[in-house]
Amino acid sequence: MKVAALKELCAALPGAQAVLYGPPSNILVYEVSGKKFAYFKTSTPEQWRFSLRASAERFIELTDMPGVKPARYMGRFHWVTIVDVARFPADYLAELVHDSYTRAVASLTRAQRAAMP
Repeated sequence: MKVAALKELCAALPGAQAVLYGPPSNILVYEVSGKKFAYFKTSTPEQWRFSLRASAERFIELTDMPGVKPARYMGRFHWVTIVDVARFPADYLAELVHDSYTRAVASLTRAQRAAMP
């Protein structure tokens, strides 16, 4: 899956918003009602590295794969970074994004979930 297609997938989820943070963070965050579910690094040398949240079991599975590592500063919360999304299976990547999105929505309050489109 290409970076542009992955961005479209993230943006198309119900209630998802893209927020661009400039220096020093340099990240493009996808969130739903303030809860992050995915982000891209936008500066070199890590440009377009993609991070998302996974379950504890999936975290172990993913970090054993080549090209996937614990996300910097967020690894302790089961976030992983995929170094090159183009080399990752598209259907598996879409499943991971949906799982991360579902986790973010589940952490919202009942009122926030009711207010979602």
